[in-house]
Amino acid sequence: MALGIMSPAVYANAGPQQGSAYDYGFKAIDGADMPLKGFAGKVLLVVNTASMCGFTPQYKGLQALYQKYEARGFTVIGVPSNDFGGQEPKGEKEIKTFCEGAFGVTFPLTEKAVVKGAAAHPFYQWVVATLGAGAEPRWNFHKIVIGRDGRAVAAFSSGVTPDDAALVKAIEGELSRSVAPVGQ
Repeated sequence: MALGIMSPAVYANAGPQQGSAYDYGFKAIDGADMPLKGFAGKVLLVVNTASMCGFTPQYKGLQALYQKYEARGFTVIGVPSNDFGGQEPKGEKEIKTFCEGAFGVTFPLTEKAVVKGAAAHPFYQWVVATLGAGAEPRWNFHKIVIGRDGRAVAAFSSGVTPDDAALVKAIEGELSRSVAPVGQ
């Protein structure tokens, strides 16, 4: 499937980055504040999701990845978005019920957000500014790896499944790093 899917991965350079993921936050799917600084010290996989997409079965793999690495300091954050093909038309309560019921999702979900273009959520604008235009989601289930220190590490296209060797290697590489204070 080639729906806006470009290269499979975009990686950050090793140099310093302007700001960090911890400068941003979302609203949780239940409406509570979800500042990313609350995840400081964890490796994050931020994924824009949709309930009616050909990639929706990736929820199962994302949940398996979350369960496999959660004890080591890993979290998946699902960001529902209706940006691509209108494939997330549901409201937050319906999205949560669907994800929990159909796929057993226990990782955090945010409220729906815009993930591309000028109106994109500030986190996604930062990712594109940090990693480049290739890091902007081009379809549902685009994945962004955030290191323990809040750095944007890599972005993976929608066609990269949660069990893909390159994605797992990026996550495991970040899990093996010690936690450094933000900004160092």
